[in-house]
Amino acid sequence: MRGTVWAVANQLGVVASTPDGLLSALLSGAPRTVRLATAHKDPGAIAELASLLKGFGHLRVVVEPPAEEPEDRRPPDLADPEAVCTADPVRVTSAYEAAADDHGGLRTAWLRAGQSLIRDQGPARRALVLLAALPSEADPEVRRALARLSEGAPWVLEWSRPCPVAALAVVAGALVVADPSGGVGALDEDAPRPSTAARIKAVAAPDDDTWLLLDERGRLHRHGGAQTPLTKAVAATLESHPGTALAAAADTVLVGDRMGSVHAFGFDGLHQAALHSGRVTALSAAVAPSLTVHSGGSDGVVHAWSPGSDAHRPPVTERPYPVVAVHTSPTPAGSLLAVAWADGLVRLHLPGARRALPFRPGPAVRAVAVTPDGALCVGTGETLVCLRPR
Repeated sequence: MRGTVWAVANQLGVVASTPDGLLSALLSGAPRTVRLATAHKDPGAIAELASLLKGFGHLRVVVEPPAEEPEDRRPPDLADPEAVCTADPVRVTSAYEAAADDHGGLRTAWLRAGQSLIRDQGPARRALVLLAALPSEADPEVRRALARLSEGAPWVLEWSRPCPVAALAVVAGALVVADPSGGVGALDEDAPRPSTAARIKAVAAPDDDTWLLLDERGRLHRHGGAQTPLTKAVAATLESHPGTALAAAADTVLVGDRMGSVHAFGFDGLHQAALHSGRVTALSAAVAPSLTVHSGGSDGVVHAWSPGSDAHRPPVTERPYPVVAVHTSPTPAGSLLAVAWADGLVRLHLPGARRALPFRPGPAVRAVAVTPDGALCVGTGETLVCLRPR
């Protein structure tokens, strides 16, 4: 069943691993057509999912006839990393669902990252995704084998760790992680410190000692540091006009709203720009050399904006899925921009390059961050991974 759900989710640009998760993602949008085609070769699973989806009346479900089955239907060796990276991914999914053994961590990794793995891609990229999703107790031989297989991928995996992530930020060169329970702390701390925010949506730092948190209700919380007239004014504003995204840099606090506007609060006053159609979903700001803000919206567009400037710029990038996270950072190689969308895709835009490096971890992406030395950190509800372009 999981393979069918992942295939439909990929078709419709959402992230889901269960029928209930798929329904939740689809019912939050406009009525649409769902095609259950040949993405999975289990007729029973297709019929079960079709019946479930039709029962809600919100979706038009079309079941197309299956394609011809290959003659060889034997499952691959589930303990062999190379075999599972080169075999039919839908068949591998079915075999791992039925397996009892974890096969050195391969089963756990596959079922965690399967929505990415069932996409059409080469063995090296599949090995990289599996390597990033391996549990910490995975067999070292499996880890080494996947590292060898992933050498043809555009990324090197620096590290991966179990770490539920709600938001990320980089403060004084250190990665700051907020978790779904409201804890926040630097990555190298023994344990996150509890905050006053029930559910954190964003973390920003106007200075090294003060971390600002935006909760799911759009209210501002201060974590450490001292209250300033600026942060007090922003917090008061958000009490009556909740924010949807948050960033800070160069004595400026930036807030997005549900109408598509970005507001820059600074000591020189308030600057505003209507940048998106629909809510602002992500913000990042950097001083390189002047203050530049990158905003992402539910319209799938990423814009660059300089507070105080009325100059119109074309979108930096756009796709037909809501943006869930953006982060930009100056590095020795130039300014890098990371963007994540609701369909699970992350792209790192390199300076001077017309292309961007893609990565799909499998689970829904919650946050991204670019470190000062040019690495990309990707946080999901289960893991935090760090990748470096080759």
